[in-house]
Amino acid sequence: MKASLVVQNLKCGGCAKTITNKLMALNHITDIYVNPDNATISFSYKNKEDQEIVKNKLQSIGYPTIDSENSIITKATSFVSCATGKLSK
Repeated sequence: MKASLVVQNLKCGGCAKTITNKLMALNHITDIYVNPDNATISFSYKNKEDQEIVKNKLQSIGYPTIDSENSIITKATSFVSCATGKLSK
């Protein structure tokens, strides 16, 4: 199955790199594509639960879906995630 999510705080390639790396580590998640221009993430998954796992992972690294709360803590977390993505090779 395929899904596409619109997320908050996704601004650049550093964000995209972190998101891609974190989602690649999840079981059953493949074909990950992150588009900073329109803040979307698309991916393939195996089970319905996998989509919720992705949403929870995104929230934990600072990129909540558009229908979720975007607190100051989430924004700060995304800033750190973005910087980590920019610095990693």
